[in-house]
Amino acid sequence: VQLQASGGGLVQAGGSLRLTCTASGIAFSGATMGWYRQAPGKQRELVATVTSRGMTNYADSVKARFIISRDNAKNTVYLQMNKLKPEDAAVYFCHARVYILRVYDYWGQGTLVTVSS
Repeated sequence: VQLQASGGGLVQAGGSLRLTCTASGIAFSGATMGWYRQAPGKQRELVATVTSRGMTNYADSVKARFIISRDNAKNTVYLQMNKLKPEDAAVYFCHARVYILRVYDYWGQGTLVTVSS
């Protein structure tokens, strides 16, 4: 299983970035996909998830600014991040949860987002 995340970088506050995560080795269409982030000295936290049926869930801190979406034909999940704030700066991780008799959790390698004020 491989989750390849990309799209991080340096952006000014108020700007936008789009993160991309391409999965291989899993039944992508049946997986719940998500993005988490971890800032220095802080715990990893949920940013957004999208289920196999397209239901989305967002952290309160990113609602109305971030949009998670998926393309099952491309085994890819996206995170469109708008109106970025300095507090959004973190390493963003792609996550996949698959249910096959039990839960399997997979993580990508992370992509760094830096927001300058």
